[in-house]
Amino acid sequence: MDQSHAPSPLEGAVHDLATEVVLALRSGDHLATVCGAAGIDEDNRTGIAAVRVIGADLLLPSVLHGHHPHPGDIAVLHRAVREFPPRPDASDAAVWSHWGMMSALHRTASATAPGADEPNAAWLEGAPWQAFTHQLSVLAPLAVPAASSAVHRAATHRVVDLSRGFVRAVRRRNWLQAAGAGRWLAALEGRPDSLGLDRGLDFVELMGGTDPRVALHVRAARLMAEGRAR
Repeated sequence: MDQSHAPSPLEGAVHDLATEVVLALRSGDHLATVCGAAGIDEDNRTGIAAVRVIGADLLLPSVLHGHHPHPGDIAVLHRAVREFPPRPDASDAAVWSHWGMMSALHRTASATAPGADEPNAAWLEGAPWQAFTHQLSVLAPLAVPAASSAVHRAATHRVVDLSRGFVRAVRRRNWLQAAGAGRWLAALEGRPDSLGLDRGLDFVELMGGTDPRVALHVRAARLMAEGRAR
């Protein structure tokens, strides 16, 4: 085996954690702890860093299945928020990702985290559609029902741009970006009928199947679409 391509401990932890989120999304098991299944607790710093990468999606199964998250997952997400705040030179996307984690905690009935003021989202308004799609895909954990934000409102106003970006990402075989953009499109009104999002997501899941983060976004998109169809 070429050791130069072996995953780092953090990459391995992110892979395991994303896999457990996907399993929880598929099963809807409200008794399961995502972090515990991935072997992550509050004393596992690599695991805490992986939670920072996954962000608010750690609690996504509880959001989409309508139940309270496991206390252990809430505790680990709290720890990730405390241990990995945005640096002074952090990107806008990193600041928004951190806000998304805090917002997810604030929405949990048992959380004591205070609400956080929204960061500025003006940087999205004039972004070219290619860059806009990239940034929205990075912020896909913000694409959840009943969780309005300035990013969500920006996406609402640029559905056509996001649709173009989804097609571009598929053509460029950027499966993670396509999955993130597709998740946003599933959460929004007004996407073009000609887009064929359902079939596009099937293809993205098939081609990006080795990355559980792709499966996570695709599964989230499908659950949101099912919820809107009811």
